Amino acid sequence: MRALFILPLALLLPGCVASVVKDVVTAPVKVVSKTADVMTTSQSEADEKRGRALRKQEERLGKLARKRDEAREDCADGDQEACARYEALESEIAAEKERDI
Repeated sequence: MRALFILPLALLLPGCVASVVKDVVTAPVKVVSKTADVMTTSQSEADEKRGRALRKQEERLGKLARKRDEAREDCADGDQEACARYEALESEIAAEKERDI
């Protein structure tokens, strides 16, 4: 009865050992490969990041421009606070355009 149980284990064991040895041997290569992949940025990833930054800047500029236009209209109606807000928004828009992305 024991022989029937041990015989299949003896036949399967070399395959398991070979699998474990293969995993142990290839593990350092996989670790180095994964580390290098994580540490480097591909050109497409850099392009995507720059594109997102440009879209965010354009969105901020659009919001500031709308606020500036509202302040300009209010300033034309004689609101002195709106005139000050208009000047501040003009400066903020100029600074946003000069900001590096």
